[in-house]
Amino acid sequence: MSLLVFGHGGARVLAFPTSLGSHNEWHDRRMHEVLGEHLHRGWIQLFCLDHVHGESWYGDHLHPGARAWRHLQYDRYLHDEVLPFTAWKNPTPFVIATGASFGAYHAACFGFRHPHLVNRVLGMSGLYDLKGLTGGYSDANVYAANPSDFIRHEHDPARLDALRRQDIILAIGHDDPSCQNNRELSQALWQQGIGNALRIWDGWAHDWPYWERMIRRYIGGHD
Repeated sequence: MSLLVFGHGGARVLAFPTSLGSHNEWHDRRMHEVLGEHLHRGWIQLFCLDHVHGESWYGDHLHPGARAWRHLQYDRYLHDEVLPFTAWKNPTPFVIATGASFGAYHAACFGFRHPHLVNRVLGMSGLYDLKGLTGGYSDANVYAANPSDFIRHEHDPARLDALRRQDIILAIGHDDPSCQNNRELSQALWQQGIGNALRIWDGWAHDWPYWERMIRRYIGGHD
């Protein structure tokens, strides 16, 4: 799969596209310019990723279990190929997973599934409960790819310790339809003793001008 790289050093940032985007989306939306100072000064290095939405969550012709299975293959690709590639390009150990809209789901899902590998999760206007896409169907694969489910039932001490060390930021507009889901995920994290910063913006705040402001404000951690 294709990806784009911007910058020469600093924290490794995995940038996930929206549902209709690709590895070119952040370039086309000038996010490398929005974060130009961070890139120029070597504070971050952007790795702009692609997805398999047509074969997974947006593959409406497929059974929900098959869509989840394909997503978990994508998760394995990120773990086994993308992260080692980023480390080969840049040995900085600090990793940030971020994205907007459905990209925020990817950032949270990958970050929460592999908390020992991801130091900061920044989700912008995300939806973290996929049951609406599965018609309420769930199985072991859907569960493993649905943060709103697996976070609530996490019990492994090592994973919980790693999650508690993460810097988790959920930013969303007050009028965004997914705002309540963000509130519920934030509460579930706190109930597990996992700190997080829920940042609710005025209005809808679900578009690139808002995401430009969010990424600049939170890429270095919550305010």
